[in-house]
Amino acid sequence: SKPGSSGEGTNPEQLFACGYSACFGSAIEAMAKKQGVAAGEITVQATVNLNQDDEGGFFLSVALNGTIAGVDDATAKKIVEAAHQICPYSKATRGNIQVTLQANGRDLAKAA
Repeated sequence: SKPGSSGEGTNPEQLFACGYSACFGSAIEAMAKKQGVAAGEITVQATVNLNQDDEGGFFLSVALNGTIAGVDDATAKKIVEAAHQICPYSKATRGNIQVTLQANGRDLAKAA
């Protein structure tokens, strides 16, 4: 929950995670089709954290785990990395928010 809030209800970080994960899932699906990969079920787990900096301000960080059923880890990695290049949320946050990626539960290098 947001610092200083009662903790009740949905917070902005949860809403951002919902939007980002839905958009990223569509990007994964589009890239799988573009690469000719017959992907099974695609799921995305987005974790958005509200962090405090040394000056008492706040910043967001995001962890995305794209899981693609029916493909090997190398293929999943390739598709997730490509999806990160075309996803509108990824484009909007690039250079502003730390985003880390996983494909099928395996860490990828830190994403820009």
